Amino acid sequence: MWAGIDWVEFLGRRREEVDRGLAGSFASGKSMMITGAGGSIGSGLARSLLAGRPRTLVLLELSEGGLYECYRKITGLGGASATVVIPVVGSIGDQKLLESVMRRHGVELVLHAAAYKHVPLMERNPFSAVMNNAVGTSRLVAAACEVGVSRLTMVSTDKAVNPRSIMGASKRIAELVLLSHSTDECGMNAVRLGNVLGSSGSVAPIFCEQLKLGLPLTVSHPEAMRYFLTPEEAEAAILAAGSSPVSGRILVADCGEPRRVVDLARYIGKRSGIGEGIESKMELRVEYVGLRPGDKLCEELVAEPEETVVGETRGLRVVDSSHPTRPETIAGIERLATAAGNYELGELLEVISGLVPSYRPSPALTGESILLEAL
Repeated sequence: MWAGIDWVEFLGRRREEVDRGLAGSFASGKSMMITGAGGSIGSGLARSLLAGRPRTLVLLELSEGGLYECYRKITGLGGASATVVIPVVGSIGDQKLLESVMRRHGVELVLHAAAYKHVPLMERNPFSAVMNNAVGTSRLVAAACEVGVSRLTMVSTDKAVNPRSIMGASKRIAELVLLSHSTDECGMNAVRLGNVLGSSGSVAPIFCEQLKLGLPLTVSHPEAMRYFLTPEEAEAAILAAGSSPVSGRILVADCGEPRRVVDLARYIGKRSGIGEGIESKMELRVEYVGLRPGDKLCEELVAEPEETVVGETRGLRVVDSSHPTRPETIAGIERLATAAGNYELGELLEVISGLVPSYRPSPALTGESILLEAL
């Protein structure tokens, strides 16, 4: 799909090579778990960690198909025999399963990449978004604390900053869970990424599909801007976060300057080769369709009240972010779980707003249609 497309060329910055030795620096001889192992980011992390020769690598994934593909590919790689690879079909919301798996395999380090991430889809499924991203993360954290995991690093998103989507708000709550539960015994950090170019469900594959079908490339707004990362940059940032000596912080990946989404569409049209026949007859067509529910015109990586700590961790900005106490966070999560379990949208939004005061729900969430569709 990506023949002729060079993400580094589009971004205009130097090529990032994943430091394979970095995985070994903290994974060698350890028992590790990756949640969301069947996704684009999770499967990439699994390949990198395998090179670091952990003692055990547990792959947790809800999608059977995604888990099968990840397991099949990494067990066929050279060096796989040095690591016991354990595929587990399951949800981060199943705390008993998590505790059982962690104990059985002596899990010491967790890279948490499992999440629902599609903004408009989650606007239509707010209860699922909250139960998976926020409540599910809290159950993963509780299991890690109960079993004695020493390190948990979560993949977060720029959409968690001053969120306008339920997905972003749920990821911000997940950040708060980690920050409020981090201790000397179990250090926890979240690493914020921008949009990972070419990842499953991202806008780049959609543009390619539209080109193949001879359709216009649909862009929300001519000035819509996003932070972008190559898959290699995202992977390097997560590995750096996993090996960071700090804890109880937000780590922010270096995403460079934000780029206009329409510029990405035009770049893919020119470099992919898919649209050559179209472009020979007419200009590449771009259609502006308006911001989707939950979309922001421009994303942010750091909120105004947050403070950047002096110094870096392997190119990551270290951010001190205020958060509720552990009891306050636990109480909020319990209320969220109850509201989501009862499909009480008003209560759900009230609890979210209490935990994340900067959250502004999209108009799409204020109608009864969302509640009726969820039942």
